[in-house]
Amino acid sequence: MNQTALHRMLALKDLKDLKKVSPQNLFDLRVTTNLPLIKELFYSLYKDPKHDLYFKELLELLPSLFQTRSDELKLHDLYLLKKGNWYQSENMVGMQLYVDLFNNNLKGIEEKIPYFKTLGINFLHLMPITTRPKGENDGGYAVNSYTAVDRRFGSKKDLLSLTSKLRAEGIYLMLDFVVNHTSDEYPWAKKALQGSAKYQGYYFMYPDRTIPDAFEASLPEVFPATSPGNFTYRKEIDHWVMTVFNSYQWDLNYKNPKVFLEMLSNLVAMINSGVDVVRFDALAFLWKNIGTNSQNLPEAHMLISLFRMCLQTIAPGVIFLAEAIVAPKEIIKYFGEGNREGNECDVAYNASLMALLWNSIATKKTLLLNKTLQNSLPKPQESTWINYVRCHDDIGLGLDDHYISELGWDPWLHRKFLLDYYCQGLDWSPAVGYQFMYNPSTGDGRITGSCASLLGLEKAIRIQHTAAIEHAIQKILMLHGIILSYGGIPLIYAGDEIGTLNDYSYLDDDHKKYDSRWVNRPSHSWQTVANLKEKETPSSIIFNGLKHMISIRKKNKVFADANNTILHDPRNPHLFMFERSGKNKEGVLVLANFDEHPQILGVDVLHSLGYVKDGTLSDILSSQKRKLNSGLMEVQPYELLWLAKP
Repeated sequence: MNQTALHRMLALKDLKDLKKVSPQNLFDLRVTTNLPLIKELFYSLYKDPKHDLYFKELLELLPSLFQTRSDELKLHDLYLLKKGNWYQSENMVGMQLYVDLFNNNLKGIEEKIPYFKTLGINFLHLMPITTRPKGENDGGYAVNSYTAVDRRFGSKKDLLSLTSKLRAEGIYLMLDFVVNHTSDEYPWAKKALQGSAKYQGYYFMYPDRTIPDAFEASLPEVFPATSPGNFTYRKEIDHWVMTVFNSYQWDLNYKNPKVFLEMLSNLVAMINSGVDVVRFDALAFLWKNIGTNSQNLPEAHMLISLFRMCLQTIAPGVIFLAEAIVAPKEIIKYFGEGNREGNECDVAYNASLMALLWNSIATKKTLLLNKTLQNSLPKPQESTWINYVRCHDDIGLGLDDHYISELGWDPWLHRKFLLDYYCQGLDWSPAVGYQFMYNPSTGDGRITGSCASLLGLEKAIRIQHTAAIEHAIQKILMLHGIILSYGGIPLIYAGDEIGTLNDYSYLDDDHKKYDSRWVNRPSHSWQTVANLKEKETPSSIIFNGLKHMISIRKKNKVFADANNTILHDPRNPHLFMFERSGKNKEGVLVLANFDEHPQILGVDVLHSLGYVKDGTLSDILSSQKRKLNSGLMEVQPYELLWLAKP
């Protein structure tokens, strides 16, 4: 059973009046109800009898960590528990940003709370703000500490001030927990380099290549161009260290139960700053076994669930986001399976939808989009997606080769076409993007670029082509309109709401110039924001369009995620159509045209779904009635409709 729902049910009487509730009594209740699962998960991972000592340590650690949580946050946990599945609400709209690139530091973020509220944002993902190496640090994902705020962003006091203000304004906060690795400057790594056997056991470290070579036989390379291989030699100790991502990021060895206990303490210390959502970074890589690709292993799922069940006893209001950019059949598992269903992660990135939307833009067809989504497994009722157009990273082409082949396309050639389309390999393409980690031996590659530049705005402005500018704006609004109306939490990357173009300044930074992802991590232009009153600029059109759609989303309960997204066949390869159904026969039908030409939809489809009344349709985006004069309806280029059921 979903443990969160169980805790809510058991505490129903106590939660009626939070002023009278005893957080300690409810903690004891949560420990009692979670303990059987915690024990089962722990001993599934740590089978050696000598690990009994660590299980006893875990039982002592849970109440100790609960006491480190402030009274205010203990009550906030119960408030969120009482709210139910708040993360599935139609009111949820998020933004992802780098603190320094958005507005200098944490105080700067606090100053911009009115900006978030004006747009309708009530969920923030702040990219890593903890200390990191001064040089290359993977955008902060090479951590020197899980709690110390890097001075460039401010202080711990500034963070606590910000999270307090966010809670007061009803804005949820997500921070990353870099769970798979630390930097080579982390205290454990430093002690390992000094020869400490204890801390060398916290990582995968070997005196020769025997075991590393056995791992390498089946391990893929994450960054083949800049960080080939999965091990780095450290001459200080004459050992090879597992470094799956970069040479300065050391993979943690969770086969050592002490690592789990220490990381659980780090996790609680991090959320005690006022975090509502934990983004579990690179969680697919958590468990390593020789002879496998060491991704998505069953033990990784057990470990995540163990973290979840332990944290739930301490902070039941905090939820987990799975940062696993993997195939649809794998991502669904991070919500939990069997007795772990609903007890692993509450939210996951809908990376498949993201990749499919970009595929549809390039092909101008929705065949692969519809085929893949129609064949995707349903998620558990208590979970939800993060739907996004793009994020801080590259755009991977995580498309199913089987479905590509069924459409009569060659998978290798199709990916080559997508890379050429978005990365300036085709003269006629409007996109201005760049390849990331292209592997010539396999043809695999990823795409970087801002949303606006990939959708044609940069090139259109450069050549001063009015029609092309209009099409680019329409595409930007259409894609964001889809993520705002599809089941889940829409997450906008900061800058995309004002149509920010590629940022090439990273080429002047020696620590960034070899990583093309920085082209889509621009500084926020507050001058552009100041000029949004100019109604006809691309930035103002995009901003006001998004603001309008967000407002409509929040007024319609059908956009809450209750597994109520229904795909429909528009019988036109250029159209995408899905319905959000509600109680009492309520509904909104979302219709999008991915082609640059008008497309036709048979009106009989709309009649059969109940969206036609007296020969008219009601579009809640334009607040207009649309008269149907024949058996066919014309959908304009890149047009998006949200049709309300009469």
